[in-house]
Amino acid sequence: MRRSNFQRTSRWTTAVAEVGLPGFHFHDLRHTGNDLASSTPGVSLADLMARMGHASTRAAMIYLHASQERDGVIADSLSEKIRKGRDRARSGHKKPKKRQA
Repeated sequence: MRRSNFQRTSRWTTAVAEVGLPGFHFHDLRHTGNDLASSTPGVSLADLMARMGHASTRAAMIYLHASQERDGVIADSLSEKIRKGRDRARSGHKKPKKRQA
């Protein structure tokens, strides 16, 4: 298949309309996949750049979108780190004492 005959050969427009996605473009699959990959825990920009085949961060950033869900995960993680640091400070930075038998 060539780009010039893809729409006609694959009947793309008809197929996406039949599954309830009228106006969905083939390139949207790449964007969706990269967007989902970007929300994977622990993934770095370098990981995404390699996956997408981009040489510059600017090109890779086009595919990254902050989501409320991801923002919530980050906020929860920060809150947990703050809580642990606060608890550690309150305990005088001491390690728990071992019980003697």
